[in-house]
Amino acid sequence: MRRREFITLLGGAATMWPLAARGQQAQRMRRIGVLMGLAATDAEGQGRLAAFLQGLQEFGWAIGRNVIIDIRWSTGNNTDFRKYAMELVALGPEVILAYSSAVVAPLLQVTRTVPIVFAVVVDPVGAGYVDSLARPGGNITGFTVFEYSMSGKWLQLLKEIAPGVTRVAVLRDPSIASGPAEFAVIQAAAPSLGVELRPVDVRDEGEIERALALFAQSPNGGLIVTGSPQAISHRDLIIASAARHRLPAVYFVRVWAAAGGLISYGPDVFDQLRRAAGYVDRILKGDKPADMPVQAPTKYELVINLKTAKALGLNVPLGLQQRADEVIE
Repeated sequence: MRRREFITLLGGAATMWPLAARGQQAQRMRRIGVLMGLAATDAEGQGRLAAFLQGLQEFGWAIGRNVIIDIRWSTGNNTDFRKYAMELVALGPEVILAYSSAVVAPLLQVTRTVPIVFAVVVDPVGAGYVDSLARPGGNITGFTVFEYSMSGKWLQLLKEIAPGVTRVAVLRDPSIASGPAEFAVIQAAAPSLGVELRPVDVRDEGEIERALALFAQSPNGGLIVTGSPQAISHRDLIIASAARHRLPAVYFVRVWAAAGGLISYGPDVFDQLRRAAGYVDRILKGDKPADMPVQAPTKYELVINLKTAKALGLNVPLGLQQRADEVIE
């Protein structure tokens, strides 16, 4: 399924929510909490939630018939995430889905007993969320989005599609552990590719616009956008700014290239959320997060937007096009 189908599924599921208030039917009613590090108005976020709901449906869970789902959305700071985490825990869920690195730490500050399944999280061992990938321990397990080493791949792709780039701005979120770590990996790869880096923090739209405008005043610039909920929230602004300043840019998941970005490389996050539903199902049936290994992505997508490449005056190498999972024309 693609996004439109996901959103349709979510809309259909939403109409069933009031049924939960009519009381339990024949089956025992279970309760799942969901904490999303995206805005409720973001179509991409709604699509990702719908992927999770689709996964639950495939395991026999139907909203209003045998499960209640409480959802909180936010693109705020740790204080906001912690507030919503406290609200969810107070509702008594049997398991919580935590979407993105930004929401996991606040959740763990609130509860060390309610089972948590995370998705789209970078380096959960290094962040201290789990003891190990094989044996997480504690009340949390889930799905990593990628290894930090993949960050160097973004710089290689940028040089491949735009060989003239010698200066690269790297957008990162310094408030989450993955932001500085991803930049460090890109920085390590930069000398061998003859590239000078400039970190740009993703805090608000004004800061992003000013930083990219200043960076673009010098020639041969490019852009890498690392993974974070803040970046996703500002994606329209970032894509438009990259186009305005003629900056070839590499992004971390497909939605960017589909929305007009030049090229993206990263995991299929919709697949990861469907798989997360399988872990939630197992926990509701009695499995313990401590014994459920953290899993890596099984699907990666390389997506190239040829229309954007043409607008930037770039000739995309045929070999790169042939490696792509999707070419947008």
